Amino acid sequence: MKPKVLVYMRVDERVIETLKKDFEVTCFQNHEYLGDPAFDSALKEADGIIGLALKVTKELLDAAPNLKIVCNVSVGYDNLDLDEISKRNILATNTPEVLNDTTADAIFGLLIATARRIPELDHVVKSGGWNISLQPDQYGVDVHHKTLGIIGMGSIGSAIAKRAHFGFDMNILYHNRSRNKKAEQAYQATYCELNELLERSDFVCLMVPATKETANLMGREQFQRMKKTAIFINGSRGKNVDEQALYEALKTGNIHAAGIDVFKEEPTPKDNPLLKLKNIVTLPHIGSSTTECEYNMSKLAAENLKDGLNGKMPPSLLN
Repeated sequence: MKPKVLVYMRVDERVIETLKKDFEVTCFQNHEYLGDPAFDSALKEADGIIGLALKVTKELLDAAPNLKIVCNVSVGYDNLDLDEISKRNILATNTPEVLNDTTADAIFGLLIATARRIPELDHVVKSGGWNISLQPDQYGVDVHHKTLGIIGMGSIGSAIAKRAHFGFDMNILYHNRSRNKKAEQAYQATYCELNELLERSDFVCLMVPATKETANLMGREQFQRMKKTAIFINGSRGKNVDEQALYEALKTGNIHAAGIDVFKEEPTPKDNPLLKLKNIVTLPHIGSSTTECEYNMSKLAAENLKDGLNGKMPPSLLN
């Protein structure tokens, strides 16, 4: 009898077809999760689950007595209660590395779009507002040769530093839980304490994971330390930023502009005050969202699942 696998949001269809060769697969590609009779029934029988963003809590685990492995189709895993999962001897995996370059492309693109006001000026052209030459109050700011401060010099942070150093001759500062000697040597990155980074940087890029320690890491005090000409970029998680403090910093001119790919609540409500500001570029959490990268993430998650259910060590084990 084949092991039973429950598939939920954002698993590539081609990968699902390969899973069907080895497992009995039930798919839930929308949000009919806990409380939906069909989902609860499939969860009760599942040996493994694979997908994106499902909150794997004590409540869910209580409803999944046969579960042996949880496979996140993302590098982040703040949706997983790792302590509870480990307590039950269940494997937990994610999909690191395969999305590094794709995410770095998106976040650096967001940085450029914010600095040069690309979305705003695109709207000027398309709305018929380009009837005179561009005025000085519509100008953007240079990116090249500026100082970029990266908070969180992990794999993606390093990929951003690579683009900044070699592509734009930027001076790289970084703050991290531990020194990244490889980044220091490869990109001439300089380690510094958080306050110093905030005070010296022309661009501040937040790339830390979502943990208890990083919740609201960027708040009113941190934005006040930044230059009034500085631009803030968030490519990490929404809960790492105090959105009200960011709104105030942008509204009062305490910082020049911001570009964010993530929000505390996703999708963000239409009445989020940040959406009313002209000096912020907002994206719908697209860091790894390309056709190629989504496939590669699903493929790695499936490899984790197959190995875990076959008694092997998954390539991306978290616990």
